[in-house]
Amino acid sequence: MRILVAEYAVGSGIPEFMLEGKAMLGTLARSFVSCGHEVFYPTGGMRVDAGEAIITENFEKSIAELSKKSDAGLVIAPDEFLSDLTTIVEENTANLGCPQDSIRLCADKLECTRALLRGKIPVPETIGKGKYDGDYVIKPRYGCASEGIHKSKSGTLREGFIATRFIPGEHLSVSLVTGKTQLPLTVNRQLIEINEKISYKGGVVPYFCERNREIIETAKKTAKLLGCRGYAGVDIVLGDKPYVVDVNPRPTTSIIGISRVLGTEIADLILRSKFGELPEKVEVNGSFIFTKEELLRF
Repeated sequence: MRILVAEYAVGSGIPEFMLEGKAMLGTLARSFVSCGHEVFYPTGGMRVDAGEAIITENFEKSIAELSKKSDAGLVIAPDEFLSDLTTIVEENTANLGCPQDSIRLCADKLECTRALLRGKIPVPETIGKGKYDGDYVIKPRYGCASEGIHKSKSGTLREGFIATRFIPGEHLSVSLVTGKTQLPLTVNRQLIEINEKISYKGGVVPYFCERNREIIETAKKTAKLLGCRGYAGVDIVLGDKPYVVDVNPRPTTSIIGISRVLGTEIADLILRSKFGELPEKVEVNGSFIFTKEELLRF
């Protein structure tokens, strides 16, 4: 198969997210090539060690053109752009990621939280406008990673921001692949630095604790309720309950570690979620720890 893998930072030449973007793109490209597929990717100049680089000056235009020449496509991009870019892929070829309507819901952190609350999934108390008073995390209503996220005791929300009650606990994520069935891959520990600002520093893959089953079931229920397909990540703070704090309807940085501990190629699982049947479980061997500073070597 000819497979388009379009990663936003590499394709648009965005320095701020280049380390994570290049590492995720390289991981996926190598995995698809290892499975015997032909891979091509748009790039503003940065190259990875697998697949064919297609130089571009317009990421969106390149996706439109290249998806017409592919048998399947996968886009990785910030939440606020991912839905529109995925729509382009869906119009031209088989989309290996989440459908655009699911992406749109996940990208809106306020509406996503409300949907999860209606589904009786534990989420932090969330304020969408006006004043807040207490221990809260302030974050953009739309946005990816830890951009713009900080703690605050009181204040009035600016337009475009929400406040979620700060939950003390372990910062974890669950990576899973969804097709006709759901396949949890790993629970991961997120290395989070919490001061006035909250920032992501890396991860530990996999992470085991006595509440793993509870954590995984919460993530599976979350992904099903939101209509996620393909690879997705559910961020959880494990307190008295596993609270869902964010849903990423796309490959996340954890895929770098997951690809190194799975006994199966991650690309094979993504393709099987779209075109075939997923296995009941996958073998996980060893563990992998990475920091953002180390991503250059991936």
